[in-house]
Amino acid sequence: MVQLTRKAEFSASHFYWVDSWSPEENQRVFGKCANRNGHGHNYTLEVTVQGKVDPVTGFVVDLKQLKDILEKEVVGVYDHRHLNHEVPEFRTMQPTSENIAIAVWRRLEGKIPGADLVKVRVYEMEDLYADYMGEA
Repeated sequence: MVQLTRKAEFSASHFYWVDSWSPEENQRVFGKCANRNGHGHNYTLEVTVQGKVDPVTGFVVDLKQLKDILEKEVVGVYDHRHLNHEVPEFRTMQPTSENIAIAVWRRLEGKIPGADLVKVRVYEMEDLYADYMGEA
């Protein structure tokens, strides 16, 4: 088996807020990130797949097809969006790096022909990222 990782980028804004908490509690826990107007990041997404190398093409997966899937399922949905307001899964889930990684996994799982999804890594900043490897 060989693992292959493809990168993609998207820009999006978000904020953190728990409706059942007071504004003071949200501010205490989330600080600047509790600003309901949101703030933005230039995210980097790394998607790792695994499979056998095709003896004819030499590929684990068709790279163009993988890029197109990432564009359709993630970049086209998240790029230049306010995650809390415009992306359905984040209307009920905090758009943290951790939850974005889980949401991306759910969007991609079972949609990459000929390869298994191994890991989703989401960089919110150069020094902050989250990895998700599924529930198993």
